[in-house]
Amino acid sequence: METLLNYIKQNKAISWVLGFQLFRILLLPFMGLMPQDAYYYLYGQNLSLSYFDHPGMIGYILRLFTDIFGTSIFAVKFADFFITSLTILSFYKLASYFLSKQKLQRAFVLLASTIFISILSFNSTPDVPLLLFWSLSLISLYKAIFESKKWYWVFAGLAMGLAFNSKYTAILLQFGLLAFLIFSNKYRKLLLSPWLWFSLIISVAVTFPVWYWNYQNDFASFAFQSSERTSSITEFKISPNYFFGAIGHQMFLLLPVLFLIFITFTFKYVKRAVTKFKIPQTKTLFLLAFFIPTFLGFFLLTPIYWVKLNWMMPSYITGVIIAGMFISKKLLKIQLIFSIVFHLLVSLQIIFYLVPIKSDDTWVGWKELATETEKLKEQYTDAFIFSNDNYKTSAALNFFMEDKVYAQNIIGLPALHFDYLDDNLNDLKGKSAIFIDSDKRFKDKNKLGEIDSLLTNKFKKVTELEPIIIKINNKQSRKFWIFYCTDYQP
Repeated sequence: METLLNYIKQNKAISWVLGFQLFRILLLPFMGLMPQDAYYYLYGQNLSLSYFDHPGMIGYILRLFTDIFGTSIFAVKFADFFITSLTILSFYKLASYFLSKQKLQRAFVLLASTIFISILSFNSTPDVPLLLFWSLSLISLYKAIFESKKWYWVFAGLAMGLAFNSKYTAILLQFGLLAFLIFSNKYRKLLLSPWLWFSLIISVAVTFPVWYWNYQNDFASFAFQSSERTSSITEFKISPNYFFGAIGHQMFLLLPVLFLIFITFTFKYVKRAVTKFKIPQTKTLFLLAFFIPTFLGFFLLTPIYWVKLNWMMPSYITGVIIAGMFISKKLLKIQLIFSIVFHLLVSLQIIFYLVPIKSDDTWVGWKELATETEKLKEQYTDAFIFSNDNYKTSAALNFFMEDKVYAQNIIGLPALHFDYLDDNLNDLKGKSAIFIDSDKRFKDKNKLGEIDSLLTNKFKKVTELEPIIIKINNKQSRKFWIFYCTDYQP
C-alpha cells in the first residue's frame, strides 16, 4: 500500500485523475434522480431483448446494480460511475499504444478532466456502456491489426456487437474499421482476411437480440431512430441556432482548450487529404478513422439539424489521443483551470440548487412529487395515475412509487417504450385517473384554468385540482397541474 501511495504521489497524471474521480464519487450522494435514470431503470425492470428507442444495455446494467445494492438513487448513479471508470481505464490502455509516456499522461488528464466524463458518471444514458465497449473494440482491433493477434478479431467482434447493443451509433465502429483498411496501404490486404469478416459476422451475431426484437415489433425502433430524423435532414432548413448551439454544447462537454484542439487538427488533416491527397501515418489514420466520421459527420449536420450534445461522444476516445499528441504543458494547465472552475460551479448547483432550471430535465423535485402523489392516491383510492411528457414524469414516479404509473398512451399519444410494456389499457375502462402535467415555466401558483381536449376525449368528466408546488431550499421551485378524471374510455 505504501509503495502504491508513493507511486501515485510521484505520478502527477494519476493524482489528477484520481482527484477528479474522488470528486465525482463524493458528489454522487448529492445527486437527485434524473428522468433518464428513471426511464432506463424502467428498462431494467421490464427485461426485454431490446427496447423502443434504444437497445437495452444501460437497462441491464442498472438492473444488475440495483439487484446487488438495492433500489436507490445512489445505486443507479454508482452504476454510471463504475462503468465510466472502466472506460477511463480502457482509454488509458488504448492511448498507451499511440503515445509516449509524457503525452500519454497528458491525454489521460485531458480525458478525466472533461465535463462529458462527469455527465456520464452522473447520468444514466446509453452512452455510458457505449463508450466502454467502443474503447474495448478499439483495443481489440489494435491488437488484431497492428500486433497480428488473430484471436483479438473475435474479441473485437464481441465488443463491437455489445457496443451496438448499447446504442445504434456504434455501427460507426464497423464503418471506421473498413474505412481505415481501405485507405491504409500497409493493411489494405486485411480486407481479404477471413478473420476480418469473421469478426464482422460475430459483431452482427451478438446484435441478434436487437434485430429480433425489431422483427417482432415491425422494426419500430429502427424506424423511430431513422425516419423522423431523415425527413428533418432532407428538408434542409438552415438554422444558425442549431450550429451555434452545437458549438456551445461541445465547448461545455470538452472545455474550450480541448474543443479548439479538436477543430484545429480536424481542419489540418482534412485539408491535407483534400488538397494534397496526403494520408496520415498508419497509426494516426487508425485514430482518425474512428474520429472523423462521428465528430465531423455530425458536426456537418448542425446547420440543418439539432444534433444532441452526446452524439459526438464516441469520437472523443480517439480524439483525445490525437489531442495528446499536440497539447502543450501550458495548454493543459489552462484546460485544468477551466475544468476546476466548471466542476466547482456544477457541484455548487447540484448541492445548493442555486439557479432554478425551467425544464423537466432536472434532478430535483421528483421524490417530493411522488410523496404528494401518494397523498392524492390516499384521497382518490380508485384512481390510476398517468402523465403526458413522453416519459419523464411517468418514469420518475414509477421509480419512487409502488403503484404503477402510466404515460401518454392513456390519451392516445405515442409513449416510447411505455407502448411496449404489455399493458392492456382496456383493463382500465371505466376507472378514474389522476393526470399530472408539469408546468415547465413555473411563474405562479394558479391553476391552469383549461382542460385539454385529449383528456375530455377519453374521460367522461375532468376536474382540475389544486396544483402541487414543490419547494427546494424553502423556495417554490417546481409546479405540477393536477386533474381528476372519471370514467376512462380507452
